[in-house]
Amino acid sequence: MELPLVVGVDGSEPSLRAVDWAADEAALRGVPLRLVHASLWEWYEGAALAEDLGKPSEQVLADKIVDGAARRAHSRQPDLKVSTEVVPEEPEYALVREGRGASALVLGSRGRGDIAEFLLGSVSLTVAAHAHCPVIVLRGRHDKQTQPATHGRVLLGVGKEAHDSAAVRFAFEEAERRGAVLEAVRAWRCPAHESTDHPLLAGEPARLHEQRAAETLEAALNEAAEKHPSVRLHRRTAEGPARKVLLDASATADLLVVGARRHKGTFGLQIGRVAHTVLHHSACPVAVVPDTA
Repeated sequence: MELPLVVGVDGSEPSLRAVDWAADEAALRGVPLRLVHASLWEWYEGAALAEDLGKPSEQVLADKIVDGAARRAHSRQPDLKVSTEVVPEEPEYALVREGRGASALVLGSRGRGDIAEFLLGSVSLTVAAHAHCPVIVLRGRHDKQTQPATHGRVLLGVGKEAHDSAAVRFAFEEAERRGAVLEAVRAWRCPAHESTDHPLLAGEPARLHEQRAAETLEAALNEAAEKHPSVRLHRRTAEGPARKVLLDASATADLLVVGARRHKGTFGLQIGRVAHTVLHHSACPVAVVPDTA
C-alpha cells in the first residue's frame, strides 16, 4: 500500500503554497496526496449556525478550506489522487498522528507578512520535532517555492552520527527522483585551545579536524552511494558552525535535508540546534528526517 504525502492546510497563503509544492512532490513520488485540516469546531457548537447548510460556521469554514485546497492540487496535478479530512483536534497532535501513516508531512511556515515569513510557526516546529516520518517545511522566499526546482541540487547536512542514517537515505532518494546533484556537507571547527603559534605546528590541528570530517562524510555516504549509483554526489567539508554552513549553502539548493534523533520516553522538542536553526532561517524548503535512538 502506498503511503500518502500528507499536507497540513489552514487556509493561509503559506499552507496553500505548501499544497502546490506537495502536489508536485506527490506526483514525482507516484503517491496519493492527503489534505488535513485540524479544527476544533465541534467544541463550539453553540456558535452561529450556517442556516443554508445546517452546520456550525466553523465546520463550514473547515470544509471550504480543504475543498479549496483539493481543487488547487487538482489544478496543478490533474491526475493526482487527492483525499481530504477535517479533524476535530489541535493541529500539532493531529499532524503528528497523521505522520504515522504518511510517507512524509508537508507544512507551510505558517508565517504571515514580509517580516513574519522569516519566522517559523509553533505548529510546524512542534510537528518537525515529534513526527515519526520526514517533515518538509517550506522555507525561504515563498514566491518561488511553488515553481519547479531551479537549482538542481539537494543539500544534505551530515552529522557525526550519520552512518547509514534515515536522513542520508532520504537525501539520496530525493536527489534520484529529481535527477539532481546531491551535495553532502560536513562542517568542522578547530577548538581555540588546540591552536598554536609555533611556525612548525601551525595548521596541524585544523588539518586533523578537517581530515576527521572527511572520514565521517565518507563513512556516512558509502552505503547509500552504492545503492544509488545514478546520483551525482558532491562531498564537501567546510570550516565553521554547521548552522551557518548549511544556511549559506541553502541559498542555491532546492531542498535541505537534516536529521533529528528521536529518544524513546523523552519529552520536549526532540530536535537539535542545527535543525532548529535551519527550520527558522533556511533559504529553501527543509526536510527533517527522524532517526530513533
